[in-house]
Amino acid sequence: MADQVQWQLSGDYFENCSCSVVCPCLVSKAAPLTSRPTEGVCNVPVAFHIESGKYGSVALDGLNVALAIQTPGPMAEGNWSVAAYIDERADDKQAEALGAIFTGAAGGPMAAFAPLIGKNLGVKKVPITYRVEGKTRSAEIPAILHMSVDPLPTAHPSGEMWANTGHPISPDKLALAMGASGNSFTDHGMRWDNSGKNGHYAPIRWTN
Repeated sequence: MADQVQWQLSGDYFENCSCSVVCPCLVSKAAPLTSRPTEGVCNVPVAFHIESGKYGSVALDGLNVALAIQTPGPMAEGNWSVAAYIDERADDKQAEALGAIFTGAAGGPMAAFAPLIGKNLGVKKVPITYRVEGKTRSAEIPAILHMSVDPLPTAHPSGEMWANTGHPISPDKLALAMGASGNSFTDHGMRWDNSGKNGHYAPIRWTN
């Protein structure tokens, strides 16, 4: 069983949703995930880079993963559609491990989202580029995803705004960001342009 395998990973993540800055899903008067997205639905690509990681004896160092999530209303109401993209450099054992971790089947942070998924759009092995340049995060899947985020402007000398929103991916530390011009996702009959929309990024340290 996947949940019997001990695993841990550390790395970096970012996302760029279709909501106006700041996303009411995490920052509003309503309970987290219960507010209606600013556009009615939420379209959110999420990208991950694993700096170091192990799933049992399977090394995951250097691999990238991306998810594309569409929710028809408030996130807590579920019925999410989710497509997964796994680094083409992953061998069969690594791909199986990444699938278990990022669907939540192997426990860990993503398990919080698993009950909300109504439609699994499948998994593709693709080339995924993930870059961190200064405070800018970017990811590319040829012909599918082009995404980049920068921190929101701030008077703080660090140049970043961090919040402990409880977001399952990074509960204690989440940067407030926005998507760059030209951010797009095209696959499974969907096309999203989240240019100038809400974004987040954070270091991640996960285990089950």
